Amino acid sequence: MGRGLFASGLAIMVNGVLAATKITTGLVGNSYALVADGIESTADIFSSIVVWSGIKISSRPPDSKHPYGHGKAESIAGVVVALFLLGAAALIATQSIREIQTPHHTPEWYTLIVLGIVIATKGSLSRFVFKVGSTLHSISLKGDAWHHRSDAITSSAAFVGISVALIGGEGYEAADDWAALLACVVIVYNGIHLLRPAMDEVMDAAAPQDVEDEVRRVAKEVAGVVDVEKCRIRKSGVGLLMDIHVIVDGDTSVKEGHRIGHVVKERLEQSPLPIHDVVVHIEPDDF
Repeated sequence: MGRGLFASGLAIMVNGVLAATKITTGLVGNSYALVADGIESTADIFSSIVVWSGIKISSRPPDSKHPYGHGKAESIAGVVVALFLLGAAALIATQSIREIQTPHHTPEWYTLIVLGIVIATKGSLSRFVFKVGSTLHSISLKGDAWHHRSDAITSSAAFVGISVALIGGEGYEAADDWAALLACVVIVYNGIHLLRPAMDEVMDAAAPQDVEDEVRRVAKEVAGVVDVEKCRIRKSGVGLLMDIHVIVDGDTSVKEGHRIGHVVKERLEQSPLPIHDVVVHIEPDDF
């Protein structure tokens, strides 16, 4: 969890600096695409705060009120991050259309330098946060990484738009606004792409088939296990919770069946899978 908190904390600081730089440069340099980019970075600050809070809460141990832990906080954070992304797209699209309809000056050349720095910074930040999110199986961190990637995409679109405006001259002043508008399509796509898996986690959707296959394989390798019947797995935060029905010989004593169940639980918790809790039910093979 420490790496996740560090990644989201780093994102908050970087986004704060970039948002202020982009908005200021955009206003002075006559580029609404850059201002829009700065607005998205501001939204990224709030989304990173949500991610940080979600990871912090989800790391709390189970208590009497939350016997299954607080993992859902991380999934809820993922939903909020996706909604932030969609909201930012709507805001940028609205303002871009308004700017296209309003005549304005051609952006200044130095806005391209700022955008180049932004693209490199956000691209690197996106890769770092996504790597940490993948390692921790964190949907909210992956969502935050997509936020940074979307920011890099909108900045790239703004770079192209401003370049067209500068090269084209009179009549091409709104090119960067069109670029910002087109970038919204990418942002909306990413927002929907993030919202679906986050909602699946909130709704306790089943884990991927490859995860279930691995759980069944580990359980079947335990001596005394004849087969695995039911296997229900759901994701809670960055970990997995599961119920598994293990079939043993019908003549096995209660004590021996209990021991086999404990071994299955231990083997699963010691596996590479991020398993936080396992409930093992013993079934006789002649039942």
